[in-house]
Amino acid sequence: MDPIIKPTNEERKGDVVTPAADKGWFYADAVKEHFFRPKNFLQDNEAEYKDAAMGMVGSPACGDAMKVWIRVEKDPEGIERVTDFKWKTFGCASAIASTSMMSVMVTENGGLTIEQALKLRPQDIMERLGGLPARKVHCSVLGDKALRSAINDYFRRSGQNERIIVEQGRIIDKVLKVTDHDIEEAVLDGADTLEKVQAKTKVGTGDPSCVPEVEQLIRFYKEKYFG
Repeated sequence: MDPIIKPTNEERKGDVVTPAADKGWFYADAVKEHFFRPKNFLQDNEAEYKDAAMGMVGSPACGDAMKVWIRVEKDPEGIERVTDFKWKTFGCASAIASTSMMSVMVTENGGLTIEQALKLRPQDIMERLGGLPARKVHCSVLGDKALRSAINDYFRRSGQNERIIVEQGRIIDKVLKVTDHDIEEAVLDGADTLEKVQAKTKVGTGDPSCVPEVEQLIRFYKEKYFG
């Protein structure tokens, strides 16, 4: 049976319901369903999945972490598919709901192929959920990053090291060493203009010549995550 998770007082104030007490929800019905009754949630015994590939992002000490376990099997045609997906998070309602939905999307209809799973975007998950508040979009990326980490672990465990994906940030501001990943994180955290991104990262203040590229990246990440 799927676990029933109750929101904390803090979540009820700022994340789950409107400021007008219990009069309405910010979130769609699908988000509520996956928050209160998350699918494929690994509740207790992690030892049962010690043979599965595992990915983890974030830090429990910071209160924002995600673990994902996957099992991959070959179908009758020899194609690798993700047939099992379990997860655990210390994140908020948005992280819980989006990762729950991701687990369903990855394993439904016999499971996505590895290539399909790698192409799954946070935007795809949010569309299935009916959307998320803009300030919570960054929470939905936790599961996506943990899944990619788990797939890399699967490649390592199965001796396919040549398929491991190494994501290195590209330096945009060569003076302050600000990368495209730093800009991406800033946009996910709500910075939707050059000024807001600069307030978080200082990008372009060390090397003003990079500002046009920064603005292009901001537009790209806004479209990628917010549509």
